[in-house]
Amino acid sequence: MKIALMDSGIGLLPAAAAVRRLRPDADLVLSWDPDGMPWGPRTPEDITARALAVAEAAAAHDPDVLIVACNTASVHSLPALRARFEPDLPIIGTVPAIKPAAAGGGPVAIWATPATTGSTYQRNLMRDFADGVTVTEVPCPGLADAVHHADDPAVDAAIAAAAVLTPEDVTTVVLGCTNYELVADRIREAVQQPGLAPLILHGTAGAVAAQALRRIGADAVAPQDAAEGGLVVLLSGREGVLPPEALVYLEGRALQAVSPAR
Repeated sequence: MKIALMDSGIGLLPAAAAVRRLRPDADLVLSWDPDGMPWGPRTPEDITARALAVAEAAAAHDPDVLIVACNTASVHSLPALRARFEPDLPIIGTVPAIKPAAAGGGPVAIWATPATTGSTYQRNLMRDFADGVTVTEVPCPGLADAVHHADDPAVDAAIAAAAVLTPEDVTTVVLGCTNYELVADRIREAVQQPGLAPLILHGTAGAVAAQALRRIGADAVAPQDAAEGGLVVLLSGREGVLPPEALVYLEGRALQAVSPAR
């Protein structure tokens, strides 16, 4: 079994680590775009062109399923990706977890890139799943890029700026960019108000990993005698290794390859 994941940068690490936890025997193909990231400031047409190129690089390794582990690409490019690859290669998008967040009653804040914040796609999710719930859209310029480069001062500054825009009474924060899951604890610390119930954070890594396995009819538990799966890393189409920035995060260290993907 081979599972591919794509993103503009290392935001695919949480979903990849979730797949590894569920199926340590799965071969993983990680395809991202250091030559073109960040995608957030690009036009929708440019994002789609970059996403298709990154997906093509992953598809060349014949995966069973491709996870689009990027909210920005999912918002702008899922129709084009599905038109290009399905039904031969199932495509799993990453949707901001507005539905489960709103189910708690709110108030809810959605932290996302400027490209996702205010998008028709996100607004439609809010309309469909958060009717009657107070939802605040919080743009987080620079945060995804800072996380990708493991730039701690820039991460802290971007989180602090977004926290200022987040109402003090929110009970739930939707992490609307996969990069943000890598610094979830720091976001919680910045938003949590003294004396209030613990803040609930909603990411997507576990959900998309489980959905990918369901889509290809794979069990969420590996056979006991299964060998550990391999890892291929594609950097704007070039085969490489996990960069030092990825290894700053626990999710990246958990994915270091022990053998090439088969």
